[in-house]
Amino acid sequence: MIEDRPYLNRAEAGRILAGQVRERAETADAVVLALPRGGVPVAFEVARALDAPLDVFVVRKLGVPDQPELAMGAIASGGVRIVNESIVDGLRIPEKAIAAVARREEAELTRREKSYRGERLPAVLSGRTVILIDDGLATGSTMRAAIAAIRRHGPRRLIVAVPVGAKDTCDELAAEVDALICPLQPEMFVTVGAWYEDFSQTSDEEVHELLASAPHGQDAPSDRGR
Repeated sequence: MIEDRPYLNRAEAGRILAGQVRERAETADAVVLALPRGGVPVAFEVARALDAPLDVFVVRKLGVPDQPELAMGAIASGGVRIVNESIVDGLRIPEKAIAAVARREEAELTRREKSYRGERLPAVLSGRTVILIDDGLATGSTMRAAIAAIRRHGPRRLIVAVPVGAKDTCDELAAEVDALICPLQPEMFVTVGAWYEDFSQTSDEEVHELLASAPHGQDAPSDRGR
């Protein structure tokens, strides 16, 4: 655990996280995946420290109708949908409403994948160590959707690495992956943004620039079509 102080920004958080990953994980065959947009500046620093390829993995939160900041679930590439049953049941949200939000977010998910990756093929994940990174963990809905989707690609190991997270969420997610690395798990968590001095929104332009300048590493042969 690091000192309980906010990170200066996502870049500093990424550099600190990179040190933890290097100490605690075997990374010889690693590929680093970032949840955009906020996870990209963090993952860039980790990928650079490991000299590992960097790619994005797009996941979209499903916000409660009329309360879009409250996550009732998430969707990810590959048709994965995760629903937070306690929120859905507690607010009596009908399946029709969930489906409508999911359709809207699926369109944005597709747009972002095309925008960020362009003509590049997705990174090969089969048989490799996948390090999945975001700028923090609150409820974990988005990360759970990403984990479920990535498992379908058959990684050798799946590691979740985040600079800061709610302890209960970290404990729960640790049981779903091969390793979870989170150097800062404050007792008074509140929000992810509370643990960054600069938590300004990451732009699409910044995502493009970081992906373009990240190490590409030695990728494995494509397993597309399996």
